[in-house]
Amino acid sequence: EKHELVTTGIYSRIRHPMYLAMFLQGIGQLLFLPNWLIGPAWLLSFGLLYLLRVGREERMMLDRFGADYEAYQATSRRLLPRLHKTSDE
Repeated sequence: EKHELVTTGIYSRIRHPMYLAMFLQGIGQLLFLPNWLIGPAWLLSFGLLYLLRVGREERMMLDRFGADYEAYQATSRRLLPRLHKTSDE
């Protein structure tokens, strides 16, 4: 009930840093495991999970925080941060 919208730290750049970390871990696993089946399978299954969940999570946040979350969406990216600053930052 007392959840707050966090928009500082890494959240000022991306809205889902946990998913980014899991994708990076999957890419690392793909590159370093000698098993060429497990790495791609994990990355593919996590990618599917991401595609199925992230839209629902964003809708849930919009329902909970409304206009504040819309404004946050306008200033942050979903998964990958901008690599350069824009003139309005």
